[in-house]
Amino acid sequence: MNRELLMLVEAISREKNVERDVVLGAVEQALAQASKKLFGGDVDIRVAIDRDSGHYDTFRRWLVVPNDAGLQNPDAEELLMDAEERQPGVQVGDYIEEQVESVPIGRIGAMTAKQVILQKIRDAEREMLLDEYMARGEKIFSGTVKRMDKGDIIVEVGRIEGRLRRSEMIPKENLRSGDRVRAMIMEVDLTLRGAPIVLSRAAPEFMIELFRNEVPEIEQGLLEIKSCARDPGSRAKIAVVSHDKRVDPIGTCVGVRGSRVNAVTTELAGERVDIVLWSEDPAQFVIGALAPANVQSIVVDEEKHAMDVVVDEENLAIAIGRGGQNVRLASDLTGWKINIMDAAESAQKQAEETDSARKLFMEKLDVDAELADILVEEGFNSLEEVAYVPLAEMLEIEAFDEETVTELRTRAKDALLTQEIAQQESVGQVAEDLRTLEGVTPEILAKLAEGGVRTRDDLADLAIDELTDLTGQSAEEATALIMQARAHWFNQEQNQDQE
Repeated sequence: MNRELLMLVEAISREKNVERDVVLGAVEQALAQASKKLFGGDVDIRVAIDRDSGHYDTFRRWLVVPNDAGLQNPDAEELLMDAEERQPGVQVGDYIEEQVESVPIGRIGAMTAKQVILQKIRDAEREMLLDEYMARGEKIFSGTVKRMDKGDIIVEVGRIEGRLRRSEMIPKENLRSGDRVRAMIMEVDLTLRGAPIVLSRAAPEFMIELFRNEVPEIEQGLLEIKSCARDPGSRAKIAVVSHDKRVDPIGTCVGVRGSRVNAVTTELAGERVDIVLWSEDPAQFVIGALAPANVQSIVVDEEKHAMDVVVDEENLAIAIGRGGQNVRLASDLTGWKINIMDAAESAQKQAEETDSARKLFMEKLDVDAELADILVEEGFNSLEEVAYVPLAEMLEIEAFDEETVTELRTRAKDALLTQEIAQQESVGQVAEDLRTLEGVTPEILAKLAEGGVRTRDDLADLAIDELTDLTGQSAEEATALIMQARAHWFNQEQNQDQE
């Protein structure tokens, strides 16, 4: 029987062009499943076939778990203290095995064995084909729509299938069975039955790869696409830079009479593409990203990683775009938060900031309005700047002599020290449940304490705009933090419902 087993394995291996060990593994699995039926319960069985003789042994095994964990599955687990009695030196995570009587191959349910072996072989064939396909290094999957699967589209090329999820399709795009389609390969997930390649037509990476195929200068290293932002099927922006002064990055991507960019647009169901010149200067990059709007002025806030962009009335709607599309894409492209405003809004904000800085200096530095105005006019906005800007820079201010500068710096440092002490005292009053809440950093904790937020429930009670005003976080970050703070409320409600 053992020789017949090896002969059968060899025959299947040759017929299906699958490794001999894969077929033997399938047989081991079939024998293990047959043995489990004899024991009943959720036992763990391992079968080992000798690759040379065909002889096989069967083992029942138990996973060693920590003593305090308890047995979740008594049929296949053993506590560490009990396991040590049976096998000294065993550790958590090891297996204890006990040889049991093997099931004769002839007694295995023929259908069970056949199904297990054939499924194992199909899996092996699929993985082999997949490995061969992925070894080509292709990033774009070009195939034919085969069928719909719960809203997803299964795309086929040869015997390889990819899954294009509904969320990764271009909106309003109507793909039907038999249509040719191209999509970006995002990942390979072998747990997905039948279609392990996960595809996307909505990802920015897909547009970048399409341009790479259309513009050979990118592959040659003469051009580089630095970033891409998309509103799939509607509009997109890409940032390009040239590594060769002789090559015009925008013109090269557009192509003769728009041939290159039009090819990308056609592939993406008419999605309009703005090609932007990338710049190392963040302000210049943002100005280019907001095109076709003309920018009057721009103020960069490095600390908040944000920019206030001033445009005239005629350009306000263009800069914002329909439904905020233009400014949103520009923000995604550059990585900066962009605040669009007209001249009147800018003047009002500047006046408020000037007034705030003036009051800060008058209160904390104990100076009159005239001296505070001088500091503001010279570009000082915070105590830190007064305390730590190089002495030489402050001495360049005409209205200040060395004695005045020294006194101002001393007062600023004293004020900062006083603030720090007060802040530490305030943070010390914060409840432990807020200190240990996931997502609350020391910086955020200090700002919350300063704003009177001392407990997890205090944070949970805040509105999103209240939290963003306190901490300077984005709306998305504030939302996530508030939901984290409210999580225990939902858990309590669930427990009450269960009771």
